[in-house]
Amino acid sequence: MVTPFDAAPIGVLLVNLGTPDAPEPQAVRRYLAEFLSDPRVVELPKLFWAPALHGIVLPLRAQKSAQAYAAIWNKELNDSPLRAITRAQAEGLAERMRSGASGASPVLVDFAMRYGAPSLQAGLTGLMSRGCERILIMPLYPQYAAATTATAFDAVARILGGMRRQPTLRFLPPYFDDPAYIDALASSLRAGVAALDFEPEVMLASFHGLPRSQVDAGDPYKAQCEASWRLLREAMGVSERQLRLSFQSRFGRAKWIEPYTTEVVKALAREGVKRLVVMTPGFSADCLETLEEIGLELRDEFLQEGGEKFARITCLNDGEEGMRLLETLARRELQGWA
Repeated sequence: MVTPFDAAPIGVLLVNLGTPDAPEPQAVRRYLAEFLSDPRVVELPKLFWAPALHGIVLPLRAQKSAQAYAAIWNKELNDSPLRAITRAQAEGLAERMRSGASGASPVLVDFAMRYGAPSLQAGLTGLMSRGCERILIMPLYPQYAAATTATAFDAVARILGGMRRQPTLRFLPPYFDDPAYIDALASSLRAGVAALDFEPEVMLASFHGLPRSQVDAGDPYKAQCEASWRLLREAMGVSERQLRLSFQSRFGRAKWIEPYTTEVVKALAREGVKRLVVMTPGFSADCLETLEEIGLELRDEFLQEGGEKFARITCLNDGEEGMRLLETLARRELQGWA
């Protein structure tokens, strides 16, 4: 028996970047090999990059990255924070969609990773096996970049290319200037600062970096980060000096978009700033780059340069602000379906 189209369940698939399966060199190497082999991520000729990746980069980075993952690994769940939080976001969104449901079509929610497990292939086919003929793909990247949003589109297209029967898809567009996103960031920042035992002299919004060459080639990522930063300043009622902008996670020797987070933080400390708060608005869930790079490495650098008080504001994660945002985005994109 065929379920009527307007009564079939509708799928929502949350998509984040990815994670190794364990904080061990071999698992990290597998993950990095998949991630750094993507031509959207590293835009170098394969003939040149493949030998360098497997002969130099992976042997050097796997051990160091495994140690970093071990420092932030969720030992209680035996999982990476990114995967654990994204799973919680999917479960929370599923509950919200059930509680506010009306009409004939239930909404089923799952999650996937662009690199690693659970894969996009598993996410899509899993929802289809549960009867979903219409699926909303939600890449959890507020700002568009070819290395994040576009590569998720590429992967989905490749999966569809191998299917005889395909679902109807929608994709969540970048939401860098969406009022619901800005409101969620502002609420989270206010609450985070209010909970501290000190008043920050400076707040810093640190976004993930991108090679300058990709921006020069037309990637809108930097402009969208700057727009989010401007709108957040306006929502908070603070100046550029009170809420700074920077870019983190630089890799390799090429020039990346500036200013670099590490250089900004060191300069602030040398200028006499003693109390600093850092937030990471471009990340939807806490991960290696927020927990270890910002929460541990950057904190130590600031204190070593003379800073006295440092705090990292958590990502929106599966907290109330974050879940309200995901629900708002999902319900908007599902209009006409659910």
